[in-house]
Amino acid sequence: MGDDAGTAASGGEAGHGASASGGGLKRRRRRRRLGIAGIVVVVLAGGAAGVGWAVYAKLSGNITSDEAAAAELARYEKERPTSLVRGAQNVLLIGSDSRSGDGNSRYGRDSGTERSDTTILLHLAAGRDSATAVSLPRDLMVQVPACHRPDGSLTEPALQQFNYAFATGGSACSIRTVEKLTGIRIDHHVVVDFEGFKEMVDALDGVEVCLRKPVDDKDAKLKLPAGRVTLDGEQALGYVRARKSLGDGSDTDRMDRQQRFLGALVNKVQSNGVLLNPVKLYPVLDAATSSLTTDPNLASLRGLYDLVRGLRGIPTERVQFLTVPRESYAGDANRDQLVQPDAEKLFTRLRTDEPVTVTAARRDQSGGSGNSGEAGDTESPAPTFSGNTADEDVCE
Repeated sequence: MGDDAGTAASGGEAGHGASASGGGLKRRRRRRRLGIAGIVVVVLAGGAAGVGWAVYAKLSGNITSDEAAAAELARYEKERPTSLVRGAQNVLLIGSDSRSGDGNSRYGRDSGTERSDTTILLHLAAGRDSATAVSLPRDLMVQVPACHRPDGSLTEPALQQFNYAFATGGSACSIRTVEKLTGIRIDHHVVVDFEGFKEMVDALDGVEVCLRKPVDDKDAKLKLPAGRVTLDGEQALGYVRARKSLGDGSDTDRMDRQQRFLGALVNKVQSNGVLLNPVKLYPVLDAATSSLTTDPNLASLRGLYDLVRGLRGIPTERVQFLTVPRESYAGDANRDQLVQPDAEKLFTRLRTDEPVTVTAARRDQSGGSGNSGEAGDTESPAPTFSGNTADEDVCE
């Protein structure tokens, strides 16, 4: 299967959650989504408690509630894993590479469907002393359960690449697939669109990244010098989405770049007084909430605040990013499969809320990762995984 795998049917009965076809969304049926902004939203939401009622109502009203996904998940409740640690939370951040909508053709052709371009499993420790974000490759071969399409028909269970789940059955199907893969209960989900991501970066007056060499990427509309560069929203979107001509062209390199951008974004939010300055906070929250489709329990500022009120105290060195341990799939070198027992060690630590330790991956001159997120010591009872933290300065 190529990048067009898993085309979702259009129209019909809702029943599977957020999708490009429009099934399952009460509002903004044609949202373009990108999971990159999801972590920023959960960091920022903790500062919203002090806004006035009118502003609160406006920002809460920006959020789309994914009622259909909730109904679909309730249908399969008996087969879903249970939470093992009270207070720990697992949030699935889902992005898509839909090109529909005004102005988005610049990112590529619109095939009339939506695929999960970026998916991150965010684990929030029960004590809110750490946050671990695990990227799930879209080409990872997984067992996708039977899921309802937008027209109400039911797919057959199948071994497919991971992005097939979202394209076929929306957010509910992605959640069920991740739960079967990891044994981890997904408590909440967030889907974020293109425009909200760009506007949020612009509301922060840009985000600084470090480029080890100049970038001239016509596909991503990027021409940037080497060194420290502050990206505006449009540039940031091109930077995190570029695949063919930035870095080594691999999905591994792109996920590594996305993780490092998220770290830089978290740093920007925590370092420039956004959370304590209503003038700076409001445009960021307006852009963020306007971009969100979430499960019903998160579909308000209060819901977001209740989830992340303790996150403001997490030091940036305890905000960690890594990719699930994987390797080339035995049946197709262009696909991925989990590396065992490393992947299960990671999933077990997340399920039981045990600390996860990451160490900087080997990097080449393009800024790409030299490995795939594998455990550094498979014999250790507390393995170390290659990744990065929000406080890492890649220029050093």
